[in-house]
Amino acid sequence: MSENLASAFSAVSFAEFMAVFLAVIYLVLAIKQNIYCWLAAFLSSVLYIGIFSSVQLYMESILQIFYVVMAIYGWYQWRHGIKRDVGIKINTWRIRKHVIVIMIIGTFSWLFGWIMSHTESVFPFLDAFTTIGAVVATFMVARKVLENWIYWFIIDCVSIYLYLSRELYFTALLFLIYIFLIVIGLRTWWREYRES
Repeated sequence: MSENLASAFSAVSFAEFMAVFLAVIYLVLAIKQNIYCWLAAFLSSVLYIGIFSSVQLYMESILQIFYVVMAIYGWYQWRHGIKRDVGIKINTWRIRKHVIVIMIIGTFSWLFGWIMSHTESVFPFLDAFTTIGAVVATFMVARKVLENWIYWFIIDCVSIYLYLSRELYFTALLFLIYIFLIVIGLRTWWREYRES
């Protein structure tokens, strides 16, 4: 088993390594609410567009295009906020809004999963779920919604399974690291939210 992992990690492309490295930098900077997290997200997503496409995770590849756009949007939101030149503060959503959002995620995950099931896509419904969920969670990060960390925890747990199934071991390891950083992020943002 350890030999299999060693050979898998040695086969990791430089592009995947750099995408993972930049993705970790993104999350660490996001936890600190450092605006440069969006630059790291932009660069990591550009690399991942090709990586996911090459292993037939098409919804994940499309998601990376969305991430590129959201990196630009996130930068703008964190820099200027809703009011001109006033950044956004951490906020929360009401339970009713979460119920609606979760129903939307479920509906679109099923719809896109069904569409992708008519292609050579592997795990079309899981791929669609992680993609649609990540679209919502990324928007939540850009708007500094505290609960984004809970959404990411669930999405990333499912993503680990997807990446292991496609032998993207380094990316699976990244998402395992994400799980720990998500807990730190939730605690950090929660503390600041309570103090504001």
